[in-house]
Amino acid sequence: MSEFLDFLKHKYAYVAIGAFKPGRFNEAEQLFVKAVSTYSEGFEGAYLLQKPGTDEGIAVIFWDNLEDMDANRSDLHEALIQEMGHLFAAAPETCFYEVASEVQPKAKA
Repeated sequence: MSEFLDFLKHKYAYVAIGAFKPGRFNEAEQLFVKAVSTYSEGFEGAYLLQKPGTDEGIAVIFWDNLEDMDANRSDLHEALIQEMGHLFAAAPETCFYEVASEVQPKAKA
């Protein structure tokens, strides 16, 4: 029965969309990787996407549940986020999404 209940459980995604000051995307990327590497319990993976030829990007971080995201905040994490703050051209737009469906690639023979 627990396998069936696990099937009904959805992951959550934290999404941030923003632009960095000119030429600052690589520095922000390094801080993003450091911040994400501090996560453990409930963390399901992360992507940082960059629009080609720009300093615009989208960060997507997957969690088992929203409580896990809050539980992974640490002094180190907060310091890295603060350090990243001055790199933004404007405050990013952030929101949470429930993962409605997930499609994995077929296993190769």
